[in-house]
Amino acid sequence: MLKPASTTANTEANAVFKGTAMPWLFLLPSLLILAVFIYLPALQTLRLAAYKANLILGTERFVGIQNVTELLLSPAYRQVALQTLVFMVLTVSLGLLFSLALAWLASRPVRGSKYYRLLLIYPYALSPAIAGTLWLFMFNPEIGVVNQILGSLFSIKPRWLDDPILAFSLVVIAAIWKGLAYNIVFYLASIQNLPGDVMQAAEIDGASPAQVFWRVAFPLLTPITFFLVFTNIISALFDSFALTDILTRGGPYFHNAGITTFLVYQLYQDGFVNFKSGVAAAQAALMLVLVAFITFMQFKVGEKRVHYGG
Repeated sequence: MLKPASTTANTEANAVFKGTAMPWLFLLPSLLILAVFIYLPALQTLRLAAYKANLILGTERFVGIQNVTELLLSPAYRQVALQTLVFMVLTVSLGLLFSLALAWLASRPVRGSKYYRLLLIYPYALSPAIAGTLWLFMFNPEIGVVNQILGSLFSIKPRWLDDPILAFSLVVIAAIWKGLAYNIVFYLASIQNLPGDVMQAAEIDGASPAQVFWRVAFPLLTPITFFLVFTNIISALFDSFALTDILTRGGPYFHNAGITTFLVYQLYQDGFVNFKSGVAAAQAALMLVLVAFITFMQFKVGEKRVHYGG
């Protein structure tokens, strides 16, 4: 039953704050928490990036952009940045590809589909630390279940954590597996909300299942894909820390740095292991610039390829 126009108008009028003080009063607790735990530490980090600091001795010496210059000229840091880029590209591209394929299969009307979906989504409930521990036990060279199976079938037991290529591949696969559930949740919800009449019309017109997916379904999924690309890039940059720390500790060593040492892990090593606070702050500032650039490129370039149905 429709409400009278006068009642609706009175409700909207009552919802408007009288003056400007009340909205800010409601926002004040959130603003205080953000200021104390996010904004002020971020500003302190940017300030510290311009100093040579030692937290143990409590000393600081202003050096300007020297910390940033040393990082950009360091062969080890350039290797870490390249490794992070390769890791990010592999985890985002392969992760989204597998997630979309599994979500599409899980959306099919088959018996027991609810249980399949639950099993696919379950890894999202695990913390990165627990996921890293599981993979560490599975790929342990001596007692791991993977090497036990390979030893029984092929009489081989690879040193997963000692070989640079195997260690890097293992971290990539673990990161993809950990992110699958998050991506599947969004893809599955989007697939289930695709317009059925459009899909049926394509099938009636003689389109094959592959054509229905790529020509009809996938363009309608580009908005959620656009969102997931960005969130997966951020996850690859920051959420890789726990997996790396538990599985490989950034190693094994390869050329100038550990093969699985990524930007966030290098920041941790410099800031909390080597106590190079100024250098770590400079790395945090560079990562902030990187995230800002990625965000700008996503909305500047990626959005042009997004199809919003309506």
